[in-house]
Amino acid sequence: MTSEPTSRPVVPPLHSPKSPVWPTFPFHREGSRVWERGGVPSRDLPSPLPTKRTRTYSATARASAGPVFKGVCKQFSRSQGHGFITPENGSEDIFVHVSDIEGEYVPVEGDEVTYKMCPIPPKNQKFQAVEVVLTQLAPHTPHETWSGQVVGS
Repeated sequence: MTSEPTSRPVVPPLHSPKSPVWPTFPFHREGSRVWERGGVPSRDLPSPLPTKRTRTYSATARASAGPVFKGVCKQFSRSQGHGFITPENGSEDIFVHVSDIEGEYVPVEGDEVTYKMCPIPPKNQKFQAVEVVLTQLAPHTPHETWSGQVVGS
């Protein structure tokens, strides 16, 4: 049994960079104004709307402690991730984000829902629906689950 030396690939030695290396993140801080300099594509702009993930603990606690409202789904776009609810009392339509919908079905026009309300920063003049629960599915309308299965017709 003869042993032949195996050749190793030549690897160049490592050199320190001349300028410091900073970690890059997929999203820049909102206050950095990077997008004004053209450094970030428009699809990476941070959303001004608070989602369940970005809402502060105090805003979540206030919304959870608030009253429950009833309404009807006016429109919801799964691809865009948001929609609107028409309140039962007939006031202005309320924005709803996909992260605030609880349950297994994607809302469609005519679904009855219950929800709580949370103000939208920075001025807190408008509201968005949170803790949205579908209470009555619209009759004779196909519904889709979040996994993509179509139910009913």
